[in-house]
Formats: sequence, C-alpha cells, structure tokens
Amino acid sequence: MQQIALKIISKINHKFMAKKLQNIKAIKQMIEGTHRTQTKNNVGMYTGKTHQIRKVGEKWEETINGTLYEIEQRDGYRVKKPKNSIAAEVKSYLNSFPNCSKDCTCTNPTHLDKKMRVLHGMCFDCVIEMENELRKQGKFEEYERNRIRNNATAWLERAENDVKMLKEAYTQSSKFVQNSEGDVETWHAKMTPQEFEETVEKQFNEFKEKFLKNIEEKLSKVDKISYNKLKENKNDK
Repeated sequence: MQQIALKIISKINHKFMAKKLQNIKAIKQMIEGTHRTQTKNNVGMYTGKTHQIRKVGEKWEETINGTLYEIEQRDGYRVKKPKNSIAAEVKSYLNSFPNCSKDCTCTNPTHLDKKMRVLHGMCFDCVIEMENELRKQGKFEEYERNRIRNNATAWLERAENDVKMLKEAYTQSSKFVQNSEGDVETWHAKMTPQEFEETVEKQFNEFKEKFLKNIEEKLSKVDKISYNKLKENKNDK
C-alpha cells in the first residue's frame, strides 16, 4: 500500500512540475511577443498583421478596428495610443516651446525653461539670446518697459477679480442643504455692499494707486538709464 501511495504522489508531483514549467514557458513567450495568442491572425477590422518580436523602445503604427494607433514596445509590455488624438496634440503643444529658434537644443527642460515657456514661449537659453540681440539693436529698454508694464497689468487684473469674488462672498447671503431631511441652513452676509466698498474696496484702490505710481517710477528710471546710455554712445562717436 505504501508503494502504491508513493507512486501516486510521484505522478502528482510530476504533473504539477510539468504544468508549472509550461506556465513559466508561456510567460516567457508572452514577454518576448511569441506566445500563440500573440502570433495568431485575428478576424475582423484588424489588419491581420502577425505580431513580431520587437526591441524595447521600438515604435510602430497599426490599424485596429479602424483606428490608427501608435504602439511602443516597453520592457515586458506594450503601450498603445491613438495617433491622431486631440488630447495628445494639446498636451504636445503645451509642452512645446513654439517661439524657440530652429537651432534650439532644449530636449530636457529644467524648471527655468518651464518658467520661461509660460512667459515667452521659449526656453531659458533662447530668452537670453533674444535679450542679447535686443541689446545689440538698442531695443532692450523698450522691451523691458513693456515687460514690466504687462506684468503689472496682469497682476492687477487678477487682484481686481479676487476683490470682486470677496465682495460676492461677504455681501450675499447663502443657503445650504444641511442634512438628508432637506433642512436648509442660511449663512448671512458679513457686511453690506456699502460697508465693503467703504473698507475693502477703498483700501484696495489706495493700494492700486500706490502700486501704479511705483511702476511708473520704475519705468522712468529705465528711461533715464536708456537716455544716459544713448548720450554716452553719442559722446563716444
């Protein structure tokens, strides 16, 4: 009886190991792209191309169910995305530097490049080159004045919008559903529109006036520096 039991156990172990080896072999074939499920022809809208063994990083195009896809072979798996994707085009544009020169070599943007992209649409190195070219042409002071004025105007517009939002929040009552039974809770306004205008808006308008005055003083300093440089250049001649 003991010998029969040992034979049965031996057969079970043999079948288990054989199945385990088959699973390991199947996984290895799937990673390589040579598994039978990956190499058979599919019936339908698929082009009928058989899967090839691809190198990691290799890219190609395939039409699947009438849609053209870009496929990339990664280490052990593949990434598939529609070629003519609007989202991909928008993302590509937002991550691009449309105003850079044709000779630009910015392939790995730093935080400075990303900051300059928002402001100028070009990388940091191209901004430096552009500003140096403006200095050679004698146009840098005008460029600097416009840059200071535009930055100040944009900041003030954002601040004015914040004040408008505050006015709505502080001068209007709001009603909220408090629980599942439908009870309504009312949050009363913290001040009247007139009180808001006499305090918050008045203080903001005073700040705005001082802010614009400081900007004009800065611009006048830039103009003075520009005038002195122009005068020195004429004296040198």
